Amino acid sequence: MSVLDTDIQFIKGVGETRKKYFEKLGISTLRDLIMNFPRGYEDRRTMKRVSELQFGEMCCVSATVAAPARTSHIRKGLDITKCVAVDETGRLNLTFFNQSFISRALTVGESYVFYGRVGGKIGAPELQNPVIEREDLPPAYTRRVVPIYRMTAGLSQKIMSNAVRQGLLKCGDELPEQLPESVVERWRLARTRFAYENIHFPRDIESLELARRRLIFEELFVLFCTLSLMRSRQQEKPGTRIAPPDMSPFWSALPFAPTGAQRRAVEDILRDLSGARPMSRLIQGDVGSGKTAVAAAAAYAVIKNGHQAAFMAPTEILAEQHYKTLSGLLAPLGVNVDLLTGGLGAKAKREAQQRLRSGETGLVIGTHALLSDSVEFSDLALIIADEQHRFGVQQRAALSDKGDTPHVLVMSATPIPRTLQLIIYGDLDVSVMDELPPGRQVIDTFQVGEDMRRRIYNFIRRLVGEGRQVFIVCPAVEETEEQPDGLKSVKEYAAELSQNVFPDLKVALVHGKMKPKEKNEVMESFAAGETDILVATTVIEVGVDVPNAALMVVENADRFGLSQLHQLRGRVGRGEHKSYCVLFRGAGGDAAMERLRAFCKTNDGFKIAEEDLRLRGPGDFFGSRQSGLPDMRIAGLTTDLELMRTAKEAAQELLRADPDLSSPDNAILKESVLRVLEKNRGTLN
Repeated sequence: MSVLDTDIQFIKGVGETRKKYFEKLGISTLRDLIMNFPRGYEDRRTMKRVSELQFGEMCCVSATVAAPARTSHIRKGLDITKCVAVDETGRLNLTFFNQSFISRALTVGESYVFYGRVGGKIGAPELQNPVIEREDLPPAYTRRVVPIYRMTAGLSQKIMSNAVRQGLLKCGDELPEQLPESVVERWRLARTRFAYENIHFPRDIESLELARRRLIFEELFVLFCTLSLMRSRQQEKPGTRIAPPDMSPFWSALPFAPTGAQRRAVEDILRDLSGARPMSRLIQGDVGSGKTAVAAAAAYAVIKNGHQAAFMAPTEILAEQHYKTLSGLLAPLGVNVDLLTGGLGAKAKREAQQRLRSGETGLVIGTHALLSDSVEFSDLALIIADEQHRFGVQQRAALSDKGDTPHVLVMSATPIPRTLQLIIYGDLDVSVMDELPPGRQVIDTFQVGEDMRRRIYNFIRRLVGEGRQVFIVCPAVEETEEQPDGLKSVKEYAAELSQNVFPDLKVALVHGKMKPKEKNEVMESFAAGETDILVATTVIEVGVDVPNAALMVVENADRFGLSQLHQLRGRVGRGEHKSYCVLFRGAGGDAAMERLRAFCKTNDGFKIAEEDLRLRGPGDFFGSRQSGLPDMRIAGLTTDLELMRTAKEAAQELLRADPDLSSPDNAILKESVLRVLEKNRGTLN
C-alpha cells in the first residue's frame, strides 16, 4: 500500500477522535490531506514596532512580556485574560477571551511575536486574541505567508496546519511525479515536492505562484487525459450505421422555416449517425432555439432506417409536452410515437411496453420510467436526453444497455461558455444553436425596487385582463427563522396575493416540496389557461410550455444566478404575445445591482453565461454535483483559463504519441487518470 493511502487517523496530531472531523471535509487518507489545498492565504510578514501601529491594520509585533497575565471571571461562559508586553518604543495591551491557559503560556521577560488586528485607543494599542509564537522559534504562524483552510466544527486552522505539516514530513520523499519528465521540462513546471510544500507553506509569494502553476496545470492535464481516455473507451464498439434518409418530408412537415443553426445541427447528426463509431453529441442552445425539432430530425432518420429511438425528459409534464409536440409532427410522417411515464396506469404501461418490444413503436418518450427492467426494445439505436445535466452518466448507460451501442444525443438549454464546454462535456461533440426561430419574442426586462410594486401589480392586472397569464417566482418555499429580512417565501406570498392583492383572480402555487402528482396538476391547469397567476419556486425553471404566459416576475432577483434568471425568463415569450420580465431587486448590494443591470441589457444566453461564470463560478450552472464537473481541488475554471489552454495543448501533444498511456514513462499518470475515472463514476460526463 502506498504511504499516500495511510488512514488519516495515523497522522500525528489527528488520532481516532479527530478523524471524524477530517472526514466531514472529505479527508480520509494522507493523499486527501495533502491535496486539501488552502482556500486562501494571509500575508503575515509585516512587522511593526509598537509606536508604528495603526488602528485596524493586521500585522506582527515583536514584544517582551512585562508582567504576569491575569484572568478575571466576568460571568458564566466569559473569562478575560489581560497582559502587557513592551518593546523599546512603547506598551502593547493584550486581551484574550476564554483563554485562561495564556497565563501559563506567556513567561515574563520572554519575547514573543503577536499577530492580530490593532485596536484600543490612541496611545494605548491593543490586540485581542492574537496569534502567539516565541520569537526564538522558526516562524510557523507569524512572520510568513500562512495558509487558510476550509473548516468544520471540531477543527481549527492550527490543527489542520499541523496535520498537513506532519503529513508532508511522512510522505515528502515519496510524492510521485505524476507528470512525465518530458512534460515537466517542456512546460517549465516546478517539481512535485516543491509544489506541495509551497502550496501549503510558501516561502514567499513567488514560490506560491510557482507551486500553484504546477498543481493547477497537473490537475487540468490529468483531467484532459481522463476525458480523452473516456472517449476512446466509448468509441471502441462500432455503432449502428444509419444511412442518411431523404429529409425533405421532415423539413416540409415543420410548421416553421428551420434556422441555419438547426440545419447545421442536423447535418452534424446525420454525419455522426452514418459513421463507424456511435454518436455522442450535445445540442446546446438557448431557450427557444429549436432543439426539439433537431432531436425529432435525428429520431426520424433512425426510424426511417428501421430502428427505434428513445427520448428521455426530466419530468413527466415535460415528457407529456414533448409527446404532444413530436407525435403531432412525426405521426403524419408514418412514425409511431408512444409515451411511457411513471404516472401511466398499469394497463397503459403494459400496452406501451408491448409495442416497444414488438418494434411497433418507433419513438418512445418518457422519464426515468424508461430505465425500468420491464422496458425492452426491439432495436434501440438512438437515445435522446433532454436537459443533459439532470441525467448522470450511469442513467445514460442504463438506457444504452437496452440497445446495441446506441447513438447518444443530449440537449441542454443552459448556455455554457465555450471555455467550459470541453470540461463539462468532455465525451461529447458539440453543436451550438445560436439562432432563434422566426416569431420568437424578444423579452423586455426591467429591474425595479419596492417603490414600483403597486405599478407592477396594476400591470399584472392589466395583462390578465387582456387574457394573458403571469409567473411570479420566489427564492424560498416557506419562512424560517434564519431567513434574511425581506426574502419572499412562496407559501406566504401566494396566500397574500390570493387573499388581499388579487382576490378576484385565480392564483395557484407550485414548489419543489409538493408531491409530483400535485405539481403536475397545478402546472397542467396553468398550461390549460385555468389559472391567471402561478406563484412558484424555481421548480418551473425547466417546465411546461405556456405560450399564453407574457410576464415573469422574480422576487429577490439578486438571490439568483444570471443563468438561472435567464432560464426563468425563457418561460415567457414563447407565443405571439409581447412578453416582459420584471426583477425585484431585494436587499443585494452594489455588485448584485450591477449584475442585474447587465442581465437586463441582453437576451443572449451565451453572453449571460460568460458573465455568470466570471462572477459566480461554474457551480451556478447546474448545482454542485449535477454539473458533471469533477471536483477541482485547485484549478479555477474562471480564473485559470490560459493555463487550461496550455494544459489541454500539452495533454493533446502527449496523447498523440501515446493515446492509451501505455508507455512506462506514463505509468504513474495513467494511475492518476484511472483514479479520477473511478472517483467520478456516474457524475463525470
